[in-house]
Amino acid sequence: MSKTLTIDFVSDISCPWCAIGLQSLLQAVDALQGEVVPDLHFQPFELNPAMGPQGQDIGEHLHEKYGATPEQSRQTREAIVARGAALGFTFRMDQRSRIYNTFDAHRLLHWAEEEGRQLPLKQALFAAYFTEGENPGSHEVLVRLAGAVGLDADAAREVLASNRYAEAVRGREQFYQRQGIHAVPAVIINGRHLIQGGQPPEVFERALQQIATEM
Repeated sequence: MSKTLTIDFVSDISCPWCAIGLQSLLQAVDALQGEVVPDLHFQPFELNPAMGPQGQDIGEHLHEKYGATPEQSRQTREAIVARGAALGFTFRMDQRSRIYNTFDAHRLLHWAEEEGRQLPLKQALFAAYFTEGENPGSHEVLVRLAGAVGLDADAAREVLASNRYAEAVRGREQFYQRQGIHAVPAVIINGRHLIQGGQPPEVFERALQQIATEM
């Protein structure tokens, strides 16, 4: 008999390890069909909440925030590209030159959860940013992606033009920060079990299977 697991995936659109973690998690869930049914929810986390609307050059940002040298950044990019390729996700680093504000993307994801289309929108956002190099803070981009995954584009535009879900998103961000989440991805199973980082599929698979058998 399959067990339903509530999975809160705390992440940011601009986090490449979050895209890797999601691909790994979904592969693990596929491998456990018949054993595990995921009740998946994406929770907001902003790596750069103070980022302006025009964004910042990614090399400049990584140096300022982490002290990364160009060589260190190059090595990290190569590792990310390789991990993504192994999971079937394409990182095109030549297309991604800037870091952007993601708050409105999180507001739209909150709305998409109510509409039952949160997962496809999250996947579309990752692909738009990491594969196509688009700005996930652009309302034009967000509306187009919403329509592409089966959401009402006009309704999405209305959400973005308003301040809807801003308080709810900030409330969720603060909740997870109070729970000690200061790095992403953070994958929380049944509100109790934490898996941190962009782990390989087999790590998620073992954890999900063990948690399911203990229920």
